[in-house]
Amino acid sequence: MTDPQVAMLMLSLFIFLVLLGFPIAFTLIAMGVGFGYYAYFQADNLFNNQIFYLLNQNTYSVMENDVLVAIPLFLFMGYVVERANIVNRLFFSLQLATRHLPGSMAVAALATCAIFATASGIIGAVVTLMGLLGSNLCWWNFRNINSSKYYAYCLCGYS
Repeated sequence: MTDPQVAMLMLSLFIFLVLLGFPIAFTLIAMGVGFGYYAYFQADNLFNNQIFYLLNQNTYSVMENDVLVAIPLFLFMGYVVERANIVNRLFFSLQLATRHLPGSMAVAALATCAIFATASGIIGAVVTLMGLLGSNLCWWNFRNINSSKYYAYCLCGYS
């Protein structure tokens, strides 16, 4: 098969497996090993393929990286912040501070996200934790927005 055909096969197989319900991480690992085996295939040595060495070497090099140790710690920090209700109190205090500005709730929500993103430092951790915090914060926001008689078209871009 040519390279574009292999690429289309990989894409279609990935979409098919994800739609079947397999987790994305395991799907990517299995496809990487399978298509890597295909790329380094030698007919005389079926089990002596270079992909197994490459998989082992890449796994070890990722585990050896000291910087990646910080990611679970940032996630733990965000979990503690969420459990201590700091984000809701920060949002409420920012909303009170900007209550005389038009769109004070939108300003407070954006400032809360910016402050928390600055504090946590890792983009993946921020995305994960804002997803965790977003359910509580959005519920609290929309409850306050409905009581404040905001127009519905104002809510499109900020939440």
